[in-house]
Amino acid sequence: MPEVTRVIAHLDMDAFYASVELLRYPELRGLPVVIGGGARHQPAWETDPATGDKRRRFARLRDYAGRGVITTATYEARKFGVNSALGLMKAARLAPDAILLPVDFDEYRKYSRLFKAAVRAIAPVVEDRGIDEIYIDLTEVVAARLDDAEATSADAWWCAREVARELKQAVRDATGLSCSIGLAPNKLIAKMASELDKPDGLAVVTLDDLATRIWPLPVRRINGVGPKSAAKLARLGIATIGELAQAEPDWLIEHFGASYGAWLRAAAHGRDDRPVVTASKPVSMSRETTFERDLHAVRDRAALSQIFTALCEELASDLRRKHYAGRNVAVKLRFEDFRTVTRALTLPAPIDDARSIRRAAGQCLKRVDLAKRIRLLGVRVGALWRAGDPDAHTAVEAELFARPGDTAPS
Repeated sequence: MPEVTRVIAHLDMDAFYASVELLRYPELRGLPVVIGGGARHQPAWETDPATGDKRRRFARLRDYAGRGVITTATYEARKFGVNSALGLMKAARLAPDAILLPVDFDEYRKYSRLFKAAVRAIAPVVEDRGIDEIYIDLTEVVAARLDDAEATSADAWWCAREVARELKQAVRDATGLSCSIGLAPNKLIAKMASELDKPDGLAVVTLDDLATRIWPLPVRRINGVGPKSAAKLARLGIATIGELAQAEPDWLIEHFGASYGAWLRAAAHGRDDRPVVTASKPVSMSRETTFERDLHAVRDRAALSQIFTALCEELASDLRRKHYAGRNVAVKLRFEDFRTVTRALTLPAPIDDARSIRRAAGQCLKRVDLAKRIRLLGVRVGALWRAGDPDAHTAVEAELFARPGDTAPS
């Protein structure tokens, strides 16, 4: 078996939630569709008065009223400037005739399992990065298929492209959905490559392609450069990855610190040696919701209590499904003025049931001034422990001592 260059793929499902919904409602193909509504936006059957035929009636974005945000949108909707995390009321001004559908996470999780299983049947070294994206180490798959000691680097990338085509077809056969794949020598470049030719794209970017394919891109395309860092770079005169690559190392360290400054330079030059991690342990699990209208702790007490209980029950279900329990419970609140506060509590033993989570989270809530109306409420369980993990107790204790906080009385 020949030695080949490291080949990493990043597979990203195209407009995943919206694409799943289009399988259910094929009559919406080619139309602007937004996912983010609640149960009241469920399509309903109606009878056409002219023909007597039954047809679905869909909610329109222009009729939406509330504080929700977009989860995702079809590419037809994105042409209007409608994208994920945009408020639905604001989106209604941009695309009033867009179809609005409710979120159905159970259905999305089902299709997520299907596409990941299809990939693992061909390339088993997979790192799960969320419901709609994965990294895949194709190095051994490519080496096994070449099986030629004289194979060149060009041969390896040609073979990798063929494997990627197989993966795309396997995903389509298993789900009926399209995906985009980026191939590169590492995870950093592969993720950027997967966004180059969306939707249904396949892009290969080697280190030799950095100057032409990657350097012209804005710095925000680097996974790890957030809006604040990008804004600071812009103030310093750096807008593209190429401009970042030309910056002096000492200058970057002066403005961004030794660690992040060095990382920025390495990222701009496409350097990344992180492995594809096939099994990782979650640090915490959480559930949160943004209300369609701001709620007051006194006047809306019954509604808040019901929502709070539901969040704890959903979080307990997540923990038990994945066989985890945790000792650190926290609440997160965002108020009408957008101020966000968190309060945490460390327990003497791990918990995974809804009643215990709600009791501990309730103690956290007692330490928050609830005079202002609330727009977001969340519950988190951390310091996770999993039955059967020989290192679990050590890991939990390390996290507890590493993160000082309140301790519940024993």
